[in-house]
Amino acid sequence: MDTLKTEEFIKANARPLEKALFNYYFGNGTRQQVVHRVMEFQNDDCGFGNAIEPDCWNPNSTPIATNDAVFTLFRVGALDEKSRMTDRIVHYLSSHDSFDEEKKRWLFAIDSNKDFPHAVWWEKQGDGIRAFNPSVSLAAFMCCFCEEKQFYVQICLDAFNEIAEQNEMIADDLKCYLLAYELMERHNISLIGSNFNAKALLCEKLEQVICSDTSKYASEYVPKPSDFFCGMFGQFITDKIRPLIKAEREILAEVQQEDGGFDIPWQWHTDYKEFAQAREMWRPRVTLDKLLFYRYNA
Repeated sequence: MDTLKTEEFIKANARPLEKALFNYYFGNGTRQQVVHRVMEFQNDDCGFGNAIEPDCWNPNSTPIATNDAVFTLFRVGALDEKSRMTDRIVHYLSSHDSFDEEKKRWLFAIDSNKDFPHAVWWEKQGDGIRAFNPSVSLAAFMCCFCEEKQFYVQICLDAFNEIAEQNEMIADDLKCYLLAYELMERHNISLIGSNFNAKALLCEKLEQVICSDTSKYASEYVPKPSDFFCGMFGQFITDKIRPLIKAEREILAEVQQEDGGFDIPWQWHTDYKEFAQAREMWRPRVTLDKLLFYRYNA
């Protein structure tokens, strides 16, 4: 992998948010600069929208976009302590906007997504709920920063009890659980269930979710180590996962594009021409993750 070309690609093509992240990790950038860029996607209701997640251009606040912001803030240590930003996010989440009070989960997709350019998976189906994505990570955030913790602790317990009984998981759903665990761990909040040991359960799920057929890494859209271990979640790397990390590192040069960046392996499956622009928003973001994966897992 040509890391110099990778860095030049990010510098030339990334949005201000991803540039701030790049500078935080590899330059003289600060945490506050990243926070400032994240705030550019925040609405007056303190939730997030405005294509912070490039596959959904809904300007309105959504749980998924807010979860995306929480992920980014977590990565740079901006959720290690209470701040004006955490207070604002608590304000939005406490409103229970796009929250199913009966099932006690935030919606994965909301109705207004359909009114703006989006990938097909952001069209609301049924009740708009997909397992505990993003409910488990948003509830964990609330456990760390809001006053009424017990309501949200119970959501987290329900979420972990559910996956303890599941045989299959989606990679993006599992990332929400990893974030939830680490957020609560950093804030000394124990998650103890009768059916699971949380960390052992997550390691087991990672071993199941990450594709073990490394021949597919260069050509197929399968869950790979870099989807998880891009400067995050290193405590969940097991002896079974380490050879898969090594295998992916070895094929990165093969899949790196001529311009130094990496491409996305998905389409929107809709007629929106804006997909081309979304792809250009995604590529530096994915490329930064590949660079972090390569550097942090040498």
